[in-house]
Amino acid sequence: MQQSFGTLSSGEAATLYTISGGRLRAAITDYGATLVSLWVDGVDVVLGYDDVNGYAQNDGFLGAIVGRNANRVKNAQFQLNNDTIYLTANEGNNNLHSGPNSFSRRFWTLDDAAENFVRFTLTSPDGDQGFPGRAVISVTYTLDANDTLRIAYDAVCSKDTVFNFTNHAYFNLAGENHPEKAMRQTLMLPARYFNPDDAENIPTGEVRSVIGTPFDFRTAKPLSQDICADYEPLHLQGGYDHNFEVFCAPCAILTDPESGRSMALITDCPGVQVYTANFLDVIGKGGIHYPKRSGVCLETQFCPDAVNHPEWPQPITKAGETYHSVTKFKF
Repeated sequence: MQQSFGTLSSGEAATLYTISGGRLRAAITDYGATLVSLWVDGVDVVLGYDDVNGYAQNDGFLGAIVGRNANRVKNAQFQLNNDTIYLTANEGNNNLHSGPNSFSRRFWTLDDAAENFVRFTLTSPDGDQGFPGRAVISVTYTLDANDTLRIAYDAVCSKDTVFNFTNHAYFNLAGENHPEKAMRQTLMLPARYFNPDDAENIPTGEVRSVIGTPFDFRTAKPLSQDICADYEPLHLQGGYDHNFEVFCAPCAILTDPESGRSMALITDCPGVQVYTANFLDVIGKGGIHYPKRSGVCLETQFCPDAVNHPEWPQPITKAGETYHSVTKFKF
């Protein structure tokens, strides 16, 4: 099903596509290939806006597809094939989510759709946001009978380039209209290590054990339990905004204790960024105020600033090769 999703001040009209499968129903717009709603047994569990204009002013990347490179790049530059690649600094001296004119604020082309899936495609020209090569990128949202949302990313480029995509949905399994309940949810992460950041949210290069720290989620605990602990990585970011290793499948389980609603995260990516919406402050669907910590992002990705840490898994795809990655959210 498709319907109008409003019109931008430029006159461009957005479309909202609704798909269904099992107990799930999802709404995705062609503006940013953005996940607008995800209903589980009729309860919408992702934060969002009522129409396209909310997303056009969306500083928090609610539900957005992020690329070519998710997260941060130190000093907005890196080396590739002995060349220095210069990006635009849009967060202090650093580059965040690939910079201005992000994929989240572009119209994607509908490529294919059916009752349970929708696929969008975007062409990114050579030099777009500073990245080399002409890239053709597609994102496919699928709902299957096993109550799973599957997001698949496929891309090919004319030159060696960075491909490191993610979805920036903010989850609240109690329902997006209950922001006060978000941090009561429990998170289980079997990750053994996380990456501490500096004051600019850039990984220091350390890979630190979670043992004995507030970052130990190997046993499920409420997000609120240690978020205000006297621990420097939490102080620097105002809560959790850190990359954890993906150690096994599922790599995370989020549960709402009140409803019993649970979501398992499965990915082929080497990392997952846990972000507790530390600086969110927007008016969302139905006029609901989403203050800080009213949702949690589980962004599957390569480690932030990996392009400047050659010892870590690298998000580089060779010219002509096909990038393919899948993340699943199973309820």
